[in-house]
Amino acid sequence: MSDHPPAHAGDRAARVALTWLAEPGNRTVWSLVEEGGAEATLARLLSGDVADKSLRTAAMAKAANLDPRRLAELTLRRAERLGARIVVPGDEEWPERVQSLAVLTLEGTQRVNLDVRPPLCFWVRGEWPLGETLERSVAVVGARAASGYGVHATNEIAYGLAENGWTVVSGGAFGIDAAAHRAALAAGGRTVAVLACGVDRPYPLGNSAMFEQIAETGLLISEWPPGAEPLKHRFLIRNRVIAAATAGTVLVEAAARSGAIQTMGRVLALGRPAMVVPGPITSAMSVGCHELLRSRPDATLVTGPADVLETVGRIGEYQAVVPRGPEHRRDALDEESALILESVPRRGTITPEDLAVRAGLSLRLVLRRLSLLELTGLVERRGTGVALARGSR
Repeated sequence: MSDHPPAHAGDRAARVALTWLAEPGNRTVWSLVEEGGAEATLARLLSGDVADKSLRTAAMAKAANLDPRRLAELTLRRAERLGARIVVPGDEEWPERVQSLAVLTLEGTQRVNLDVRPPLCFWVRGEWPLGETLERSVAVVGARAASGYGVHATNEIAYGLAENGWTVVSGGAFGIDAAAHRAALAAGGRTVAVLACGVDRPYPLGNSAMFEQIAETGLLISEWPPGAEPLKHRFLIRNRVIAAATAGTVLVEAAARSGAIQTMGRVLALGRPAMVVPGPITSAMSVGCHELLRSRPDATLVTGPADVLETVGRIGEYQAVVPRGPEHRRDALDEESALILESVPRRGTITPEDLAVRAGLSLRLVLRRLSLLELTGLVERRGTGVALARGSR
């Protein structure tokens, strides 16, 4: 259950207006809402009663051209016509995990590293309850210019997660994001696209058919109201939600500097499982992955869905099988028997006496172990000597 009181119409409208006046995640706005509520915060912002000068100036400039309350009313109506809904703290379907952003601290003085507070609201397209859908979810992110290797790895991981009842979350972009969404859809599972624009105009346009399929069988979600444009800085703001809303994040491919690496920085700062798929050492698309694995001991190397499930599942829920080569009869031999077997020539025969000298063991021990090796079908007697059994070479 949510710690927030149930939301009413005035609170919803105020949250819509605040998200228009200041970009989501704004530290000052979120703190004021927590302290006095959304409606009181909106009134303070419109009267200029906030200490943050840049926030005050930007909000007053926007409000001079259009009444934020009127805009909120029109936006809520438009969303209803589109079949989208607004979800706010206090609603039963609010995803509580995002509240962890309330205490997130990141290095740097850039706004994108300071304004990382929880969302004020989500716009949602799709039938599934938002909180329940994100409860067992894993994000899969990576490069837009994905390689064939990256797409293959993504398909394996996302399909395996969806098959096991986990929701696959990503950002809807070309490359790794799209591969993750499509694999989850192919498995008949749920997938969520977290957008940096309105849910009525998902970006990129080239993935429009995929977005429609996600809206029908999963969820499209955004902090920005319907009609909002996919501005460049919004993708970086959006990434904190992908990191916070999920149980863990998998990075498949990423160049040295990329939005996906930024997302993983937030995952690590939140103390969530940060899982990284290694790539070929010659691939520019895996440089970021390898650097993360090299520099961050808290990042986990994963190579497939079994590794991911073992990392995010409850203790004992999934047991990853340790990779092993084919088993041989000789694997179960004791140390002396293995040494004697190694000393038998590949071709021809050898007497027990010569074998004892070759192995550096007593004749008595060699004779005893030869009986055992004969019983297991690894050696055979030939006249006065022994030889490797046919088929055991």
